[in-house]
Amino acid sequence: MSLFRDDGIVLRTQKLGEADRIITLLTRGHGRVRAVARGVRRTKSKFGARLEPFSHVDVQFFARGGELIGRGLPLCTQSETIAPYGGGIVTDYARYTAGTAMLETAERFTDHEGEPAVQQYLLLVGGLRTLARGEHEPHLVLDAFLLRSLAVNGYAPSFSDCAKCGMPGPNRFFSVGAGGTVCADCRVPGSVVPSPQALELLGALLTGDWETADACEPRHVREGSGLVSAYLHWHLERGLRSLRYVEK
Repeated sequence: MSLFRDDGIVLRTQKLGEADRIITLLTRGHGRVRAVARGVRRTKSKFGARLEPFSHVDVQFFARGGELIGRGLPLCTQSETIAPYGGGIVTDYARYTAGTAMLETAERFTDHEGEPAVQQYLLLVGGLRTLARGEHEPHLVLDAFLLRSLAVNGYAPSFSDCAKCGMPGPNRFFSVGAGGTVCADCRVPGSVVPSPQALELLGALLTGDWETADACEPRHVREGSGLVSAYLHWHLERGLRSLRYVEK
């Protein structure tokens, strides 16, 4: 029997029995973890409210053997709130839907339980913090998070130089299968020709140039979101269920 302690973001919860829940978290040191939290659905539970989606928590796990991820689910025995991001997210529909898509994305990019994914974890913490504070429009925060998640998982798109031959940009054509913008010589069937403003916006979101991103016109924002969604679906091989509810 071993005790483990880690901090993480609650991605989702599932009912178990009459009073328990299975909590899925993205943790700093152990990647994605599923654990059983006993009695948290009872009204007298001391820490049930802390284990809700969007919560940043410090959690203690109790597991059989010397590894957190073993043959059975560990138990979540203690939980302390680090940051209750849900309070600034669930009261606003646009923030809530964007945040839900961020949680689903983080879970999809961490397929294997117990494998550390520190960059993805830090991205999620930063994204939820920005979303909860209302520093930028929710759909911009979401698109920035999606692009950076793709980048840290090895799928960084190009929005200027040619993704195939490296020809310096700007280039006119965009292909999700080719990895972003491509030149006329590398153009493949199915390529689209987005506006230069949409490509500039996506490049700004990827690099954190919020001054440029916040000043972008709504029509270019919608166009850019469509490209991000198509690129994400291509690399995940199936879409995110939560994206359909995100306001554009």
